[in-house]
Amino acid sequence: MDKNTVREALLDHAQTLLMTRGYNGFSYRDLSDLVGVKTSSIHYYFPTKEDLALEAVNAYSADVMSSIYAIDSSAPADKKLDRYTKLFGRIIGGGNQICLCGMLAADIESLPEKVRHVVQSFYKANENWLAKVLAEGEAQDTLDAGGKPEAAARTLYAAFQGSLLACRLFQTRARLEEIADAFRR
Repeated sequence: MDKNTVREALLDHAQTLLMTRGYNGFSYRDLSDLVGVKTSSIHYYFPTKEDLALEAVNAYSADVMSSIYAIDSSAPADKKLDRYTKLFGRIIGGGNQICLCGMLAADIESLPEKVRHVVQSFYKANENWLAKVLAEGEAQDTLDAGGKPEAAARTLYAAFQGSLLACRLFQTRARLEEIADAFRR
């Protein structure tokens, strides 16, 4: 395996482990077994678990946010919210994982400071995007944010994150699909 392939495999597996087990639920030994390299090789690419987690969160965040920003800005707000909901549905995968940053938020007290800040930034970026969409939806009379799009966006994002937990728990996507409907007029 070349260096880029090993590094990419380590990041991919780290993201999956973070989404299914959290920060404290895996070790370099787990990664070693999955990728087929020695733990010392992992340390070559990522000297500490903090380095690995930071890189994994940054890559995950960049991927998710680029998908969100790719939603057609000229679409009506309710359609943007539908597309956002579908993006969250992709996160579930086979039904055993949740949002990487949602999982890490549960581990917040044990996360290194840099990782904590990146997770918080991810939440804020999602909430800011949702606030804009909710404000547009109120102006278009298709969504109801109660006149407080920022507060409604935080509520909506928390509901999306919570629904992923419930989808995983009950092995159904139905709970996720119900979330956006609560904000429709």
